[in-house]
Amino acid sequence: MIRINVISEEKSWSKKLKKKEILFNNICKHFPKKFRFLNKKVYLTLLLSNNKNIKILNKKFRKKNKHTDILSFPFGQKTKNLKKIYLGDIIISYNYMNKPKDLTNFEFKKKTIKIFIHGYLHLLGYDHINLKDYQIMYREEKKIFKSIEKLLN
Repeated sequence: MIRINVISEEKSWSKKLKKKEILFNNICKHFPKKFRFLNKKVYLTLLLSNNKNIKILNKKFRKKNKHTDILSFPFGQKTKNLKKIYLGDIIISYNYMNKPKDLTNFEFKKKTIKIFIHGYLHLLGYDHINLKDYQIMYREEKKIFKSIEKLLN
């Protein structure tokens, strides 16, 4: 079972997403089995932020002095035999999700869920540095999104 602690430091998130913690925890319940960590207690933190704050984190931890859509920080411990696991932290920038500015709430939600899935896969060790890894990660993103797409309606 996956539990997500959702923290919002940008007020604008509330205009586009209601009941954020319930939404993201519900999404994880509908992931394909291989991503749900059955019989384990898995935790992660999701920070809903903005360009200003994500830029600070990107510079501090990745040495990149620019804002970005998402950052993922895996906790880094092996997960094989542990019953309680902390996966890490995901940070998403509201400013990136809200482009273009005329997105409907539905389009915003869909875009945010897709980028959340991307960040979640990074916590699990997926990456897209080379083409082969990109293709693997993209395929998994599509599978996960397809499994939760019905929740969008």
